Amino acid sequence: GGAVVGALAAVNALGDVRDPETGRLIAGTRDAPDGRALIDSARVIAGGLSMGRFAAPDHTTIGVIATNARLTKAEAARVASLGMLGFARALSPPHTAFDGDTLFALSVGDVAADVTVVGLAAADAVAHAIARGVRAARSLPHLPAAGDLGTI
Repeated sequence: GGAVVGALAAVNALGDVRDPETGRLIAGTRDAPDGRALIDSARVIAGGLSMGRFAAPDHTTIGVIATNARLTKAEAARVASLGMLGFARALSPPHTAFDGDTLFALSVGDVAADVTVVGLAAADAVAHAIARGVRAARSLPHLPAAGDLGTI
């Protein structure tokens, strides 16, 4: 009888994707356009290199949180806000000037639940949805997926 929380994410982040359980880099910015090695984007930025040279104008991670918990409009906004913690767990760095990171929350039920508990469960669901998206991705010409880079 408790609340159920799930998330879906479409991932095209500028920086890196980390496994939310281990913190290990599983996808992200490569060392060169045709390179196969991943760089640690947050460390590179902290070292003074602008990620702008790696950035196309179309990076974003967008997601949705769904729950059967009864939520008001304000509570759904709070769940989405807490769900953004999942971006911080899985994306490094999240919310850059080159990303359009966005997260929505919706309620499809009437189960009584604490909004903070739902939001924290949403953060876990979002982090895992991002990692799951990377693991499910397939390569495109000149754009290898993590599975082909051997990072997952």
